[in-house]
Amino acid sequence: MKKKYILPILFVALTGTTAMAQDQTAKGFAFAAKQTDLMLKEVAEAKKTAKPDMASPRSLEKGELVLVPSKDWCSGFFPGELWFLYQYTEDPKWMTEAKAYTANIEQEKTNGGTHDMGFKVYSSVGNGYKLTKDPHYKEVLLEAAKTLATRFNPTVGCIKSWDNRKNWKFPVIIDNMLNLELLFEASKLSGDKTFYNIAVSHANTTMKNHFREDNSSFHVIDYDPETGKVLHKQTHQGYADGSAWARGQAWGLYGYTMCYRETKDKAYLQQAEKIAKFIFSNPNLPKDLVPYWDYNDPAIPNAPRDASAAAVTASALYELSTYSANGATYKSLADKIVKNLTDSYQAKPGEAKGYILLHSTGNKPANGEIDAPISYADYYYLEALLRQKGGVKYQ
Repeated sequence: MKKKYILPILFVALTGTTAMAQDQTAKGFAFAAKQTDLMLKEVAEAKKTAKPDMASPRSLEKGELVLVPSKDWCSGFFPGELWFLYQYTEDPKWMTEAKAYTANIEQEKTNGGTHDMGFKVYSSVGNGYKLTKDPHYKEVLLEAAKTLATRFNPTVGCIKSWDNRKNWKFPVIIDNMLNLELLFEASKLSGDKTFYNIAVSHANTTMKNHFREDNSSFHVIDYDPETGKVLHKQTHQGYADGSAWARGQAWGLYGYTMCYRETKDKAYLQQAEKIAKFIFSNPNLPKDLVPYWDYNDPAIPNAPRDASAAAVTASALYELSTYSANGATYKSLADKIVKNLTDSYQAKPGEAKGYILLHSTGNKPANGEIDAPISYADYYYLEALLRQKGGVKYQ
């Protein structure tokens, strides 16, 4: 008998019904537009004294804007936000800005030294292609997918995440699940099943090795590239190897929901539902559903939150709600997350150099971007708002 992963009634009651949830889309995008106008001015000012290759804003450090080059894994998120603003408002000024910032990322299509091709190129060029069908963007996406595919090891069954790491031979991180969307798209655009097959192999191998019995995920699995054997299981950006790093759980939820969309393999839908069950049954999940940076940090409740994990989770839940028998529950949970992010985690108008959300955690073990605004939090928040409104076609 197949297991059904149904969330406890307690959590359905906690969130209320979908009908009672307030639609935050208009409110969220109105605020985002004003903040992004400010961000564009701040970026222009910062570039006057920055290195010439700086492409996108990533975060704040000591109140100052942090810009990053196109090779940074976060470079594609701000262009993606601009595309989201254009999609929602249909104001051509956002398209103009989106094209300009996207152009700065396109060179990454041949950067084979990273697995972050989806984060960089698909979040920027991919969103541009969805809205414009520009054949140039199609060419960039296909080149980027070809480059990403060179990192696939058929013996391991996965795409390698990081290079030049002394502690690992063939590290694969849970984040890598989101880069598979580029491969699925490339398969559809080209008719070449190679991209599809690589994505499926990676998803299957990750599902086999990354998850614990309680459905939480490790961050890093290190493989022997010669044999495919698992060498180490770690949680590099979490509290401990055995802990549940919050954003890692969100990446898994988002990734397997997307994989179900692209393949209709029910194993992926079940995996997404199991991850959702872990998150929303977790006793350390706060009542506002914005998680602490790691579910097992012993400092809870005095540990940093991670609004980015909440935003990724909300966006994933909206899509998952369209596939699952628990759809009403998932949408209700997403509505509550979005409402709480909108009401309690936004920057003050005209502050934070134009970022939208505060209180994210980037890499706490490395003391990086703790309780800070980060570009990917804003990106997935806006995507969640579009999905709340029904403004995203998943196929």
